[in-house]
Amino acid sequence: MLQQTGAKASGTGVKVVGPADGKSGSLGMIGVRFMIDGDETEGRFSLVEHPMAPRALAAPLHRHLREDEYSFVLEGSVGALLGDEVVIAGPGDLLFKPRNQWHTFWNAGDEPARILEIIAPSGFERFFDELVGLGGAVNADPRALAELCERYGLEMQPDTIPGLIERFGLRAPGDTA
Repeated sequence: MLQQTGAKASGTGVKVVGPADGKSGSLGMIGVRFMIDGDETEGRFSLVEHPMAPRALAAPLHRHLREDEYSFVLEGSVGALLGDEVVIAGPGDLLFKPRNQWHTFWNAGDEPARILEIIAPSGFERFFDELVGLGGAVNADPRALAELCERYGLEMQPDTIPGLIERFGLRAPGDTA
């Protein structure tokens, strides 16, 4: 059994990230925990964890112009709108969200959900870090959020949030009930 008290990396690139390791924060509608930064992989990929409250929408409809995302479901039920297709994934399933594809995802269940998000190539993890610094998408100044999206090659459609909430029976951002 492996025991450790924090993320450790040796000169050979070995790193162990425990279940409580890594910086974490709120993106407004879901959480983020930073596990492997692109600087550690020579830019090939980064890895974050997204914990999601029951029925939480992760983001409005959006697309990435520079990176692909791979979401591995650890627990719970995760819904995704990938282009025009709606899918529901459970523990052990992997969702592929290629660059330039309009998509969003959400916790489709009444229990917490968690995914590991592989971002390739890396770089977009810094968007999440900056978004945490802005207080999350819900609290960010709209101009600051638009500038952040442009800098990271992210196109977002915030006006899709009400329709997504209604269509998939989700909680509105900031709704704690």
